Amino acid sequence: MPKYISGCSKTFEPWRCHKPAGYWNKHIILIFSLLLTPLVLLWPQTETFRTIVDATIDISLDRQTERPAFIGINSAVIINIGSDARFLRGVELEINAPQSWLQYRDSLVMYIFSSLNPQTAAGIADITGSRVDFGVLPARLRIIYNIPIRAQHGLRTTTTVTMTQIVQPPSFPIMFRLMPVVKGLPDEFENMTFGITARPILGDEGAVRIIPRYPAQLRNRPFTVLINDNVISNISEEIMLREGEHHLVILSEDYRNESRRFFVERGRVTELILDLHDPSPTIIFEGPQNTQVFLDNVQVYSIHEPFSIEPGMHEIRYQIGDYTIIRSLNIQRGKTYRVSLAIDLTIHEDE
Repeated sequence: MPKYISGCSKTFEPWRCHKPAGYWNKHIILIFSLLLTPLVLLWPQTETFRTIVDATIDISLDRQTERPAFIGINSAVIINIGSDARFLRGVELEINAPQSWLQYRDSLVMYIFSSLNPQTAAGIADITGSRVDFGVLPARLRIIYNIPIRAQHGLRTTTTVTMTQIVQPPSFPIMFRLMPVVKGLPDEFENMTFGITARPILGDEGAVRIIPRYPAQLRNRPFTVLINDNVISNISEEIMLREGEHHLVILSEDYRNESRRFFVERGRVTELILDLHDPSPTIIFEGPQNTQVFLDNVQVYSIHEPFSIEPGMHEIRYQIGDYTIIRSLNIQRGKTYRVSLAIDLTIHEDE
């Protein structure tokens, strides 16, 4: 039978056991230290350091403007995303290492800092920043880091890509810095340079800017815009939408109701011009030469040209020589009518 310490239950309740003074306090402190260590590592640490700033990269949504920068093993590069980051979910850093780098694995550490002060620098500079992430530079010739800039980013670490901590847009610009962790290496190591390319990682959204155009005789009358059956409360603001096809409807008592489809491109602002039309119905008459057209017994002299007409029942009469045809038409508000006279020739063959 196992023996139990006096004062302890058989279910082992250690707080009832007799231990030397301070035993449990010491172990409780140790447990809390282990629990808090990951939080300390993740918490941004503000540091002041001196480095050589070799280049500044401005992220552009136009991938054709990518230009690599080059830094040495004791250098840094500043990366800026500009003031409008709404289409971005992250920034991709691609580091291209020289062939000789494979001989010196585990000898370089990369750091990423945000909230820089000063935000721009060139040459040797004293920088204060919050450490976002750091780690040993992988022994690969092509190294990729993804830096998320919003909570719902959908990025992840893979065998070829390392995801860092999130950096919110107000914390940009950021700094990517290389530092050696091994001393006494040869000149080949000291003179290595790394190419760095920064690219935008786009979300799946674009934006729409609505531009209304009013008819001369009806300006600034109220109308409602629905996109995908949702009412747009303020059409003067750009509207964020998923990329792809969308449906727009215009409803108004002063303009013609309309419906149309449009496309939104990822990372782009689409200008959507809304031509608002007078809701008065219009009618266009067409017919062969020498055709006389009468509307409610009044001859129409300008055929082939649209003109406004009041809603309601109307009588239309076409007359060519002794041939006359009469039709009634119920004109509705907001519609356009095209009336044509077609003359056909029918041939029958009798056996």
